[in-house]
Amino acid sequence: MSSDTSGSKTVDSSTVGARSEGSPAQGVSLSSKYDQDIENSSPAPPSPQPFTKSFHQRGDPEVHRARMIYLKAYISGLIMVILTIFAVFSIYWGSLWKVPAHPLVGWIVDFDGGEVGKNVTQDLTRFQTRFIEWEVIPSSHFVNGTADVIQAVKDDKTWVAITINEGATSRLEAAISTPDASYNGSNAITAYGAEARNENAYRDFIRPVAQTSLDAVKLQFAIQLAFQLSSSVNLSPLLSTSPQTVVNPISYTIDNLIPFDQPVASAVVFVGLIYLLILSFFIVMVAYGARKASGINKMLRLRSLIIVRLISSCFGYFFLSFFYSLLNLAFELDLTRKYGHWGFVIFWMLNWIGMLSVGLALESLITVLHAKFIPFFMILWIIVNVSVCVFPISILPWFYHYGYAAPFYNISNSIRSIAFGTRNTLGLNFGVLFAWVAISFMTLPAIQWLVRRKEVRAIESQSRSKVLEKQQPVVGR
Repeated sequence: MSSDTSGSKTVDSSTVGARSEGSPAQGVSLSSKYDQDIENSSPAPPSPQPFTKSFHQRGDPEVHRARMIYLKAYISGLIMVILTIFAVFSIYWGSLWKVPAHPLVGWIVDFDGGEVGKNVTQDLTRFQTRFIEWEVIPSSHFVNGTADVIQAVKDDKTWVAITINEGATSRLEAAISTPDASYNGSNAITAYGAEARNENAYRDFIRPVAQTSLDAVKLQFAIQLAFQLSSSVNLSPLLSTSPQTVVNPISYTIDNLIPFDQPVASAVVFVGLIYLLILSFFIVMVAYGARKASGINKMLRLRSLIIVRLISSCFGYFFLSFFYSLLNLAFELDLTRKYGHWGFVIFWMLNWIGMLSVGLALESLITVLHAKFIPFFMILWIIVNVSVCVFPISILPWFYHYGYAAPFYNISNSIRSIAFGTRNTLGLNFGVLFAWVAISFMTLPAIQWLVRRKEVRAIESQSRSKVLEKQQPVVGR
């Protein structure tokens, strides 16, 4: 009994000893847990209140970081705009800097063949200017006389044509020998031009130069004739009956074959083209925002995404161009002069294809430039188009001959044909515009494929990184 009792006591004491040995660790554990609970239960530091800090606040790391990010983004953007001024705006300024860099072509056609025709032709060729280079064209090239010259001007074969009309010399000689009170020297010479072909060139160069040259020619001829008649016995009756024969023996008439007589057309042949591109840019940004908001960029297959982008652009520009065309009808732009009631339909289709030609280029490049940099390309796109629409390309430096393939130039030429009846270049102009559309139909899928390929690689790389992280052993286990 005693031995059992002592044994049991021994066991109990050992158990107690074991428990007493473990009690310090348990106490430490409980203490740590208690401290942790106290830390977790302590209140978090208050979040910064909005709208309470100054831009120049010192000692605040959050304000300092935000200020540096702001200044870096703002200054870098400002530098890019400054570079754009010199790199892009210079294209437009250069198109006006030394105008004309090359003279316009002008014709002189002598249908008279007499003394008047000979003197006028010689004097005009001596009055060469940097604005118009006169070429003497034999009258034999024009079987139907002045009618063929008029048609040549309308067909854009020359910018201005001066004809010395048939019988000019004989009528003047008859008026001198038999004084005629009805004699009109302005029937001797006619200058033909077409203002609607390019109103700026006509108003700034063609008409002023033609007037200045012909005024000098007729003055020179009048001085020579007055000297010849000074000793004539017919001088006195001639001055009393027909003084204009001596004072103004020859003169001229300027015939504006296709006048720019619709001021509202200025909106569609120049400034309106800029608006057309801006409207296209709006559609590009609307579609870009819609894709971002909906997430279809990450959702759709490549082929499906490309189709959505192309169809959305064609659909949007189709209706946008229709309402843009209706605006011009509302302000009574006459589109029936050359093509009748089909003029509006042609005008609408021209605006539609024109918007596609400039808008799809933006739609393609926004894939890589994104909303941050696409405005810089839009400025470049506007400038390179506008620079070749102010004056004729033939008088600009050779650099600007790219303009023959520019969308704005071709749209403007077609509008002039529809609204004023200038030479029909619709086939050529639509062909150039369709070429731009075709280029965008190829570049947009190509760029989208490259971007999608990059995105897929990024996703695959990210997935591999996550797998490797899971496979790495946890340190301390």
